[in-house]
Amino acid sequence: MKRTHSPDIILFAISCALVFFGILILASVSASFSMQKFGTTFYFFSHQLLYGMLPGILFGIVAFFLPLQTLKKLAFPLLLFCVFFLALTFAPGVGGEIRGAYRWVSLGAISFQPSEFLKLAFILYTAAWLSSRTEKKALRSRGGSSSTLLFFGIILGLLSVFLVLQPDISTLGILALTGVAMYFLASTPLWHTGAMLVLGAGLLFFLVHVAPYRFSRLAVFLNPGLDPLGQGYQIKQALIGIGSGGLTGVGLGLSFQKFGTLPEPISDSIFAIFAEEMGFVGSAFLLLVFLAFAWRSFVIAQRAQDFFARLTALGIAFWITLQALVNIGSMTGIFPLAGIPLPFISYGGSALLTELIALGILLNISKRV
Repeated sequence: MKRTHSPDIILFAISCALVFFGILILASVSASFSMQKFGTTFYFFSHQLLYGMLPGILFGIVAFFLPLQTLKKLAFPLLLFCVFFLALTFAPGVGGEIRGAYRWVSLGAISFQPSEFLKLAFILYTAAWLSSRTEKKALRSRGGSSSTLLFFGIILGLLSVFLVLQPDISTLGILALTGVAMYFLASTPLWHTGAMLVLGAGLLFFLVHVAPYRFSRLAVFLNPGLDPLGQGYQIKQALIGIGSGGLTGVGLGLSFQKFGTLPEPISDSIFAIFAEEMGFVGSAFLLLVFLAFAWRSFVIAQRAQDFFARLTALGIAFWITLQALVNIGSMTGIFPLAGIPLPFISYGGSALLTELIALGILLNISKRV
């Protein structure tokens, strides 16, 4: 059995900083919105603590102490578990439509978003499957590599069906890019990755053209002045908020945009509110924390001797960093509006719970390198 060490203290400190930032920012941003809807300033804050942070810390500790081989064996059952609940989002009485999307499952007083858990389950399964193929030397032969590509495409295609039907194209994009990155880093033939990227670009082009609202988002991205009171309203208000923050911000809790002006202030648009309150200095520091998280995670992955642990660490690092960059980029006009949360910061118990479990796994891997 491989001797374990102390977990990576730098990664632990970065993780604590991200979680602290998340709670601090949410407490500031959600107060007025919570008072308006529920008559108390602490509803969203307390909900995030009770249904996101506390269970996330609990399950994160379990993930920290769980043997990696046990985690590898659980990868496929966890993926099946997530797919089952993805299917339940379409079941009457359990799932249901909210603002035109089927993304939630309600079991009594508990509601959650299965697609958030799917991100981590897919990373674990992909790492377990690719590492097993490598151990069997299946990736080295021509026939073996072709069957690997075919099977990976089938798994990703089946998951894509659920996410397209919900619809949750942003999550699909994060999931697919993370999976392709892991596949590439598993030393598979380069043309496999190229083929998947071309196919993915074609699918994205098709999905944009069949849904008018997606096409409108792309049109607004290419021409920011288009439809400023319609599809372009959110990005316009986000940029106004970010610009109002200046160098040092208007002060914590003093944002004007969060008072009903900017849509989705506690979820997708939370970075714009943070930038308004903390300015360029605070925004740059938050971005540096995410980049530090990526750097330390990649260092841990590079040092890992076990291939499953290495791919898992790379997958988690790529997922969280990519999602953070896409969210920040969409709020600053670098990317089209994506509609995905900012990791550890945006309101959402399912997302925070999954991210804390991922941190527990990363710290688990770090103590074995």
